[in-house]
Amino acid sequence: MPDRGGGPTGPRIRVGRPSRRVRTLLMTLGVLAVLGMAFTMFAGFWTDWLWYRSVHYSSVFTTTLLTKIGLFLVFGLLMAVAVGLNIWLAHRLRPPLSAMSMEQQNLDRYRMGIAPFKKWLLLGVTALVGLIAGASAAGQWRTWLMWVNGVPFGQKDPQFKLDVSFYAFDLPWYRFLLGFGFATVIISLIAAALTHYLYGGLRITSPGARATAAATGHLSVLIGVFVALKAVAYWLDRYGLAVKSSDFKATDNWTGLRYVDANAYLPAKTILFCIAVICALLFFATLWRRTWQLPVIGLGLMVLSAILIGGLYPALVQKFQVQPNEQAKEAPYVEKNLKATRDAYGIAGTQVSEYPGRSQTDDKTQLRDDVDATASIRIMDPNIISPTFQQLQQMRNYYAFPTNLDVDRYNKDGKDQDTVIGLRELNLAGIPKKNWINNHFRYTHGFGVVAAKGTQVDSEGRPVFTESDLPSEGDLGKYEQRIYYGEKTTTYSIVGGPQKEIDYSDDSGEKTFSYKGDGGVDLSSPLNRAAYALAFSEPQILYSGAIGEGSKILYNRTPKDRVEAVAPWLTIDGDAYPAVVDGRIQWIVDAYTTTNGYPYASRTTLGDTTADSLTASNDSRTVVAQQNRVNYIRNSVKATVDAYSGDVKLYQWDTQDPVLKTWMKAFPGTVKAKSEISTALMDHLRYPQDLFKVQRELLTRYHVKDATTFLSGSEVWQVPDDPTNKSGNAVPPYYLSMKMPDQQKQAFSLTTTFNPIGRDNLSAFMAVDAEAGTEGYGKIRILKLPTSTTVDGPKQVQSQFNSEQDIAESIRLLRGGDSEVEYGNLLTVPLDGGLMYVEPVYVRGGGLKYPLLRKVLVSYGGNTAFEDTLDAALNKVFGAEGSPTRPPSDPDKGKTPPPTTNPTVREALDDARDAFDAGQKALEQKDLGKYAEAQEELAKALQRAEDAQAKADRDAGAKAGQDAQDGKGKPDGGGGSAEKPDGKPSPGESAASG
Repeated sequence: MPDRGGGPTGPRIRVGRPSRRVRTLLMTLGVLAVLGMAFTMFAGFWTDWLWYRSVHYSSVFTTTLLTKIGLFLVFGLLMAVAVGLNIWLAHRLRPPLSAMSMEQQNLDRYRMGIAPFKKWLLLGVTALVGLIAGASAAGQWRTWLMWVNGVPFGQKDPQFKLDVSFYAFDLPWYRFLLGFGFATVIISLIAAALTHYLYGGLRITSPGARATAAATGHLSVLIGVFVALKAVAYWLDRYGLAVKSSDFKATDNWTGLRYVDANAYLPAKTILFCIAVICALLFFATLWRRTWQLPVIGLGLMVLSAILIGGLYPALVQKFQVQPNEQAKEAPYVEKNLKATRDAYGIAGTQVSEYPGRSQTDDKTQLRDDVDATASIRIMDPNIISPTFQQLQQMRNYYAFPTNLDVDRYNKDGKDQDTVIGLRELNLAGIPKKNWINNHFRYTHGFGVVAAKGTQVDSEGRPVFTESDLPSEGDLGKYEQRIYYGEKTTTYSIVGGPQKEIDYSDDSGEKTFSYKGDGGVDLSSPLNRAAYALAFSEPQILYSGAIGEGSKILYNRTPKDRVEAVAPWLTIDGDAYPAVVDGRIQWIVDAYTTTNGYPYASRTTLGDTTADSLTASNDSRTVVAQQNRVNYIRNSVKATVDAYSGDVKLYQWDTQDPVLKTWMKAFPGTVKAKSEISTALMDHLRYPQDLFKVQRELLTRYHVKDATTFLSGSEVWQVPDDPTNKSGNAVPPYYLSMKMPDQQKQAFSLTTTFNPIGRDNLSAFMAVDAEAGTEGYGKIRILKLPTSTTVDGPKQVQSQFNSEQDIAESIRLLRGGDSEVEYGNLLTVPLDGGLMYVEPVYVRGGGLKYPLLRKVLVSYGGNTAFEDTLDAALNKVFGAEGSPTRPPSDPDKGKTPPPTTNPTVREALDDARDAFDAGQKALEQKDLGKYAEAQEELAKALQRAEDAQAKADRDAGAKAGQDAQDGKGKPDGGGGSAEKPDGKPSPGESAASG
């Protein structure tokens, strides 16, 4: 080898080919890099397969994967073959080199440059376009499966008399095929033209013919195919008129044919189809005529016809036939749209009744007793009291409740009770020390349900818990309390191995636990550990000693994520809610089947329609499918996710839905029959909020049934903004047990109100029977108020609350010091022809970090009350302040209770009296700071008195029990406690003991 540099005694550097060792090293590194990339791709596939197998939905994974692979291969191969064949044909039809012009001879260096790589270049181009086409086709797996498995709707569109399934399942696939055909022809045409130019078949600057006969024939056939596809597009466009969107009468989501479509566009498309067929035949004829003269003339005619017949003529019809008499012309088509839209959104059976809006009873005191029978008024707002649950029931910082709690109903003593419920979920932000072991091995789950009565509070304005403490105890009985899957559980956990988990903590210290459930993916295999280490970018999974025999990894842990994964063809409701069912905590998830191809039904954007003041400000309730535009929706599936095992079950809910039947054919065995829903689960199923919000938005226009009223726009409503805050977002619907005027008893319902467009007074009240398993489930009722009189709407009622002098002054005082006032849900209840409004008012202050119910606002018939309790407010509004709201249970009621002899109680009551007097004096002096301090002292003194009296009662009871055991009791009642034969205190004694 030659020497470079260095002197006689200096170092010599040898330059030459790399040594064998270096080449081996480089080759090894290259192989390792390829293997690394391959294993990375394999890891994603393998972990997905393991997860689907762990939840017993491996058929969903395999069906989806095989469908994508099949579409990728078929359409990728078709595109590659079509483009490659046309490039090969263009090269084969090249003119001899001697016939090439000077222009083409100048391209000789390019031809010479690619000559050694022609085959590889051809393979590379075809492979590239094939990969792109295949990837695009693989994304159409839903369209393919719906086309292959489509089930008839049993309903036909009014224009073409075709089953709705043609538009929902067939037409989207035909349009995909048409688009693929256009793409194939255009790419083939470009590739063929470039090849012809490169090899002399086309000339640009050279004199003489611009193209050889062979090139002319080849390219004209491709253009003819393109025009033929355009003819097919014109024909499909005829049917597309039934599902096209357009602006009409301020309805930008109108779908279906109008007068101009049926009488101008439809015949225009038919004429353009015929012209396109003729034009395509002219291009094919160039194979014999070898001239483009006639095809070009035909193409120009088609373009001119498209402008005149497809554009100008419909505009003239609209201008001179429709606009002068629009209502008469459009009425038949509006009626078709009304019927189709009501059918597509499940609102065809909506019952609209006239409602006076004002009470017909002169003596309002008679209505006081009707209130309790009409509605179980929920004064616990689940969207306000989460901090109260957090403060009173969090127990440990590593637990947390969702921002918005849920409303459910539980049976107590044979009576359904509206209940506010939340789960004590894991909150990693609150763990004492964060590290990989703590985050993923030690702190792995939440613990227990916390529930409270929706219609009651205690004397301090706190929730009356029916299930509380840690572990939770109460009315729900025994159930598995560990929560491994929840709305706030977004990170993975590794459980069941050598590392013990923190179960919960009590006075005796931390309790540990080791997961024994069926959920999760086994990590015993080194292959699985390596795959998950790569998938989660966490190398410690591969070598950590905390992972061993029995270790499982839990991920995809939110109910919404799990249901979306096992049923990717469903649209998921934005709010999953928990329920205790058969000894397990189950997350209940509502899921929808949708389509964008229901003829004549107007479209809606789910993300916009389901947004309200709650979705804009909370972490657990989301809008559904943000950009998903649909014109058909059904709550066809009820899903459950086990909070302990993560087990996912899908139940068929709408047994008539053809879209669900189609997907059940595509994924057999994934959806269980409706008959398999247990009675315990049925008790907790409810009408979903997102579907209700979609329906109420449609019913702002589609509550009318005649075209004339719809076209006039005089009956258009709007969903009011939430009056309890300044967000400017729509008021959310509220769950409430109540009865409408035509119902005999209360039903668990979902309710909302409507305003006239641009105004704040009330135009209608809407409720749907939300109690699953009952005969009336899903029935929508609308009470339509007269337009001749005005009835206050929610915003106006809220303004009255805020502006009435006494109420405003009271609220100002409640805000004294550092206190904050929060308005709860403004509930609307129809009562005796009028509307009653009830709004709880919470105060957060005086050192408290959580809101307590302090006041209740009630309005009815122009009367307003602002009292400490709901009963007091109702009594005042209905003029029944002196009458009891329920029969007294104490036979000695009315007697003056004897003064207490307990010195601690007396002292506390004296302090309370002093604090009260100080508070009144501060009010007179308008010193809000001193007033707030006095109120705190008053509350503390009353609490001391209550605690002392309770202790005294317990001591007295214990002494009485001891006396009875010692034979000191007097069974005849002389001087002793009166007892019933069973030894329990009499009702009178029990009632008087406080």
